[in-house]
Amino acid sequence: MQKKIAVVQSNYIPWKGYFDLIRSVDAFVLYDDVQYTRRDWRNRNKVKTAQGEHWLSIPVKQKGQVDQLINEVQVSDPNWAAAHWKTIERSYRRASCFAQMEAPIRALYEQAADLTHLSAINHLFISGLCSLLDIHTPLYRSEDLGSAQGRNERLIHLCLALGADEYLSGPAASHYLDEAAFAANGVAVSYMSYAGYPEYPQLYGDFQHALSVIDLLFNTGADASAFLTKGAA
Repeated sequence: MQKKIAVVQSNYIPWKGYFDLIRSVDAFVLYDDVQYTRRDWRNRNKVKTAQGEHWLSIPVKQKGQVDQLINEVQVSDPNWAAAHWKTIERSYRRASCFAQMEAPIRALYEQAADLTHLSAINHLFISGLCSLLDIHTPLYRSEDLGSAQGRNERLIHLCLALGADEYLSGPAASHYLDEAAFAANGVAVSYMSYAGYPEYPQLYGDFQHALSVIDLLFNTGADASAFLTKGAA
């Protein structure tokens, strides 16, 4: 039986394409034993407010931590979760499905407030949001699956550790993946496309695709998963 996996760094409340990637594979690996990159999606994402797009950023400890791995990054302000939820509540309380999604998403923020590491926070949200999107793909952590030396070698190792014969990559990785090396290990490489997602009813002016998936959930509720299917909604 063929098995397809994807391997991606954890992001904070990711956009809908991240979850489309998760549901497109048989297993998804959170690749957090690699270097943390600043001003990236690891600790921040965008929501839509009456004033326009707004960044929600988890404050993290960075002083003297130049080479830290994602799973080593710690939160610097324990009050971030309450502040983020306040912004979300103010921005989405008029959304058509806010009443439906308020309790489960607020519960994620209440749980996240007690966590000290970014990777654990991201894992919590990704898992919880998958449930709300009716996605049941198993999530793994790369640090639990062993390692290998070299960028391509590490990814191939993760594929083999999970018995995968296909690796589904984001499109940006096409410039560095050594497809021949994957093939030599019995793993085919394919690339995800993020084009063609349908628009959905959205607050505050012109439609924006590149927002956290919570925008989709608050606006469409139980129908959210239909909008992960390109051209189908």
